[in-house]
Amino acid sequence: MVLLSFDIEEFDMPFEYGKDISFEDQISISRAGTIAILDILDKYNVKATFFCTVTFAENIPDLIKRITETGHELASHGYYHSDFKPEHLLQSKLKLEELSGKEITGYRMARMMPVDEKEIEKAGYTYNTSINPTYLPGRYNNFNISRTHFVKDNVLQIPASVSPLIRFPLFWLSFHNLPLSIYKTLASWTYKKDKYLNIYFHPWEFTDLNDFERFGFPGYVRKNTGKKMVERMEALISWMKEKNYPFGTFQEFIKTLSA
Repeated sequence: MVLLSFDIEEFDMPFEYGKDISFEDQISISRAGTIAILDILDKYNVKATFFCTVTFAENIPDLIKRITETGHELASHGYYHSDFKPEHLLQSKLKLEELSGKEITGYRMARMMPVDEKEIEKAGYTYNTSINPTYLPGRYNNFNISRTHFVKDNVLQIPASVSPLIRFPLFWLSFHNLPLSIYKTLASWTYKKDKYLNIYFHPWEFTDLNDFERFGFPGYVRKNTGKKMVERMEALISWMKEKNYPFGTFQEFIKTLSA
């Protein structure tokens, strides 16, 4: 199964690069990207999981309704994207359930940062997917963590997909920067080995991010964004469909594990 997911959040990433961006722009850019994602998923009849912050959800009630009514899964990405306290785990779960009318069973920490699994369990989540089991200078050092799903503190941990052996990450940055043929090769290798893929993206990747004065992003972040991202995502999904890879939500995937 392909676990295609999107971390939908207020677009605060320019702050990391010393740029100011208004809250209105943060919401409008992520809103436009979320619509683009939903349109692609509708076009190819693909179900995905949306990890959403409460801050963003409160500003897109119509899209939260569209996500849930079209069969996608809504999960928690925290209360805010750039602020975390342990109590936000339960607070975000309850608020997203209130806003959506759906049970929230999954969590992904903003920026895939570490989170206490015991706190995840206390907040009532079934699964956590906040681990990128690879090494990236200044960000992740997770070679000691299992590449594939495992249980810790009574919570199912579903790390982001990385290739066998060399643990090359298949997340959004590699999708933007690798030739698509190489990304497909790595994805196919990983899928054959693990029997599933867990790959994630963001709505703001579907906006042209090449305005350096506005966003401050280096080339490897802004490469293949906007219309090029739409084209690449459609090409990836089409290829996976041709390979007969089934798509599903995390909740659907977990059911297959216990079947």
